[in-house]
Amino acid sequence: ASGQVTPVPSLADCDMDGFARVLQPVAVASGEARAFWLDEAHFRWPGMPAEGTYRLYHSASGQLRALPGAVVASADGAVELVPRADALAAAVAERFAWVPGGAELSLPSSAQASLAELLRSQLLIVREDAGGRVRDVTALQPAGALDALYAAASEPDALALGAHPGERHTDFALWAPTAGQVSLCLYPGANAPADAQLPMQADPLTGAWTAQHKGNLHGRYYTFLVDVFVRGVGLVRNRVTDPYALSLSANSRRGFVADLTHPELAPPGWWDKRGRVVPESPVDLVIYELHVRDFSIGDASVPADRRGTYLAFAEADTDGVRHLRALAQAGVTDVHLLPVFDIATIPEIGCATPAPSGAPDGEAQQAAVGAVKDRDCYNWGYDPFHFTAPEGSYATDPDDGAARIREFRAMVQGLHRLGLRVGMDVVYNHTSASGQSERSVLDRIVPGYYQRYDLAGRVERSTCCENTATENAMMARLMIDSVVTWAREHRIDSFRFDLMGHQPRAAMQELKARVDAATGRRIDLLGEGWNFGEVANGARFVQASQLSLPGTGIATFSDRLRDAARGGGCCDGGNDLVIRQGWLNGLHYAPNASAVGRFGRDDLLRAADLMRVGLAGSVRDYRLLNRLGAEVELAALDYAGQPAGYVAEPTEVVNYVENHDNPTLYDLNAYKLARPIGAEERARVQVLGAAVVAFSQGIAYLHAGQEILRSKSMDRNSYDSGDWFNRVDWTYQQNFFGSGLPPAWDNQSNWHLMRPLLADASIRPAPGTIRWTRDAVLDLLRIRSGTTLLRLRSAADIRARLSFPDAGPQQLGSVLVGHVDGEGYPGAAFRELMYFINADVAARELTLPAHAGKPWTLHPLQASPEAADPRPREQAQVDVATGRFTLPPRTALGDVLE
Repeated sequence: ASGQVTPVPSLADCDMDGFARVLQPVAVASGEARAFWLDEAHFRWPGMPAEGTYRLYHSASGQLRALPGAVVASADGAVELVPRADALAAAVAERFAWVPGGAELSLPSSAQASLAELLRSQLLIVREDAGGRVRDVTALQPAGALDALYAAASEPDALALGAHPGERHTDFALWAPTAGQVSLCLYPGANAPADAQLPMQADPLTGAWTAQHKGNLHGRYYTFLVDVFVRGVGLVRNRVTDPYALSLSANSRRGFVADLTHPELAPPGWWDKRGRVVPESPVDLVIYELHVRDFSIGDASVPADRRGTYLAFAEADTDGVRHLRALAQAGVTDVHLLPVFDIATIPEIGCATPAPSGAPDGEAQQAAVGAVKDRDCYNWGYDPFHFTAPEGSYATDPDDGAARIREFRAMVQGLHRLGLRVGMDVVYNHTSASGQSERSVLDRIVPGYYQRYDLAGRVERSTCCENTATENAMMARLMIDSVVTWAREHRIDSFRFDLMGHQPRAAMQELKARVDAATGRRIDLLGEGWNFGEVANGARFVQASQLSLPGTGIATFSDRLRDAARGGGCCDGGNDLVIRQGWLNGLHYAPNASAVGRFGRDDLLRAADLMRVGLAGSVRDYRLLNRLGAEVELAALDYAGQPAGYVAEPTEVVNYVENHDNPTLYDLNAYKLARPIGAEERARVQVLGAAVVAFSQGIAYLHAGQEILRSKSMDRNSYDSGDWFNRVDWTYQQNFFGSGLPPAWDNQSNWHLMRPLLADASIRPAPGTIRWTRDAVLDLLRIRSGTTLLRLRSAADIRARLSFPDAGPQQLGSVLVGHVDGEGYPGAAFRELMYFINADVAARELTLPAHAGKPWTLHPLQASPEAADPRPREQAQVDVATGRFTLPPRTALGDVLE
C-alpha cells in the first residue's frame, strides 16, 4: 500500500520473540522534529527564515542521509515546498497558535495527491543552499496533517474500531494511517500459539485497517502486526495489542475478542432492567473514593480467594460490605474507584506481597516494601496501559479475558445492590510509556501522533508520565469512545478525570454530550482542573481547568477549601508541614510550638473567608462580607493569585479535605495540632473536617477511611507503597498510625519530623475512638442527605438563601456560621437551618441579633439520645430572646426552625 519494501508478515511473526523487529534500520538517526505539519498542505518551521529553498525529502525504507554541508542522499524523491500564500483556516491557525513563527511553507498542489503515501515514509524538511547542500534539517510532527487527511475517522459514526464479533463474522479495525502494512494475529487461547494470520486492508478515507473473519470469534485472543516507520529507529514490525481492547490476557499480552452481550460475560441478574436512580442534581452526590485492593485485601471476613478482587464487592455480608451499606444508608451516593482500567505496573500473575514488621518509627517496614515494589501486587494505577479493559490483577484469573469483564460487572452490580452508584477514576492525560517501549501501545501504532510534543519533538512529561495529546482528533475520540463503553456497557455512573486540565474543554464537552446520549441518562463528570505544564493558561487550547469550565456542568476539585482547612499547600515539606496550620487544626487560635507568634488574627480571618468560599459552593458572584468589612464577590477574594470563587453553579465544584493524594487528614494533623492532645480530641478535629464537607454547597467528596481516622503512617504519596501503608480496617480496631516510617523514596526528607510522632502511642486511637468517629461522620452525612438546604440546586438559590451571619471584621474567626432560608424550598424539611462549626479548643459564644426571638432547636438527629456526639445535646445552648449561641469546643452542629 505504501511502497515500503518489507517482507510479508507470516504466522511466525505472531509469536516472534520480543514485541518488535527492526526490518530496516534508519541510515542516519534523525534528531529533533522541529517542523509542524499544520494540515494537508501547510507547514511551519519555527525560527527559520522565509527566504531560501526548502524541500521535503522522503524515503519508504528510511534511508535518508541529510548531513550538514552535504547533498541529501538515498531519497526516494523530494518535493520543493513553496512559501505559503493563502491564509490558514481559522481552526488550524488557532490550534497551532502556540507554535512560534518561522518559515511558512506549502505543499504544491501537484504533490497533494500523494500525501497519504508521504505520511507512510521517512520525511525530512531540508533548507538548502544554492548548491543544494543541507543548511538545516528536521523531522516533522504530523498530527495536523493526519487529522486533516483522515477527518472522517474522528466522526462519531465513523468505522467502529476494535474487535466486533457478530453472528456470522467478526470485524476488526485499527487506526494506523502511517503503516505500510498491517496484519491480524489470532490465538485460540491466552497462551496458545497463533493459528491464523490475516492481512488487513487499508481504508483510504479513514486511515483505518480492517479485516473480517468468518464466524463469531468471541473468546479468542488477538494482536496486530504493524509495519511502520519510527523516527530514529527505522522500519519496524511492531506486534501490538489493540488500543480499543475490551479485555486482555495476563499482563496485557493479547487482546480478548469480547461480545459484551454474551452470557458468559454477565453475572447472574446482570440483564435485570430495573433502572438505577440518578440523583436529581449533581449536588446530591456524596462521593466515597476507594481503591479496589484496599477494600478487601485485609478483610478476613472475605473468602481468601476473593480478597483484593472485584468479587469482594459482590459478597453479601462482609465487614467491608457492611461498612459500605452503612455509608449508603447515611447518604453516600457514589463509590469512586481508583483506576480499574488495565494498569501497566502491576504484575498480574506472580506478584509479591511482603510481610513487613518493625517498630512504630522503624525503617524496616518501608525497606521490605521497597525491596519488591516493582513486582508487588500494589499500585494506585495512574499508569494506563489499555484504557477500556478491566485491570487483570483484580480478577481471580487474570489470564481469562472473560473473567475480567464478568467479575468487573459483578463488582458494579454488588455496589448497585447496596444503593451505591459506581464512579471510575480515569486517566486519559498520559500513557505509562511511549516510543518503542514494550508498554507503549499507541505510539507503536501511529508514531508521533498520540503523545504531546514540545517544539523539538520530545514527549512532554509534565504529568509525570508520557503526556497524551487529547487535542488531536483520534486521541480525543479514543477517550470519548472509552468513556462511552464504560458507561453504556458496564453501567458506570460517574467519572473522575485525572489531571483534566491537560485536556481541551471542547473535548470534555463533546464527551459529556456523547456519553449522556449513549446512555440516555446524566453521567456526572468531575476532575482535577489544575492549571500547569505546557498547556498552562491556555497555552495550546482552552483547557478543562478550574477557571475555564464554568457553565459546562463539569465539576472540578476545589483546593481553596482544602488548603484553608488543612493548612499549607498540597506539596509542603520540611518545617512547613508543622508551621503552616489551617483553620481546622489551630491557625492562630491554637498554635503549635513551632507556629507560636508566626501567624496573627488576620491570617485566621483570611482562612475563615476561604472556608466560607467553600461553604458557599465557590460560586464566583456570591457576595460575602469579608474580613476587611467590604461586601465583595467571591471571585474578588484572592487564592494564591487566583479568584477564590470560580464556578458558575454549585454543580461545578467538588468539596473535600482528604483524598488519595498527600497525607491523610489524620496524618497531617499529627504534624500541626498543638500538643499535648489526646486521640479523642484528634478525632473531634477529624469530624470537623467531615462537617466542613457535609455543610458545603456543591458536591461532597470523602476519601475511604477518612471517617475511621485512616492513617498511612504519614506517607505523603502511597501510590507504590504496597498494601502495608495503605491498609484499612473495617473492624475499627486500629487506624495504622505508627506502621513504621513511610517509604524513603517519597518521604525520607521528612523522617526527622515523623520519627517522634510515629513513636508516640498517645496519637494512635483506640477502637472506641475509631467507632465514635465513624458514627459522628455518619450523623453529619444524614444531616446533609436529610435536607436540600445543604444541597441548594443553583447559584441563584445560594445567593438568595445562604448567608453567613458571623462574617466580617468582628467575627470570632475560629467559628463558622451559615444560615439557610428554607421557606418554600423543595425538600428543605425546615423553615430555616443554621449550622455552626467551632474549631476552637474552647467553648465559644456569639450573638446574632438578626436571629433573636426565633425558637431555635437542635437538629433532631443531634438532639436524639442515639446521636454519636452527645456534646451538642448536652452542652450547646441558645438564648432565644437575645440570639446568643453557646458552642462546645471542636464541635459542629445544626439548629433548625421546624
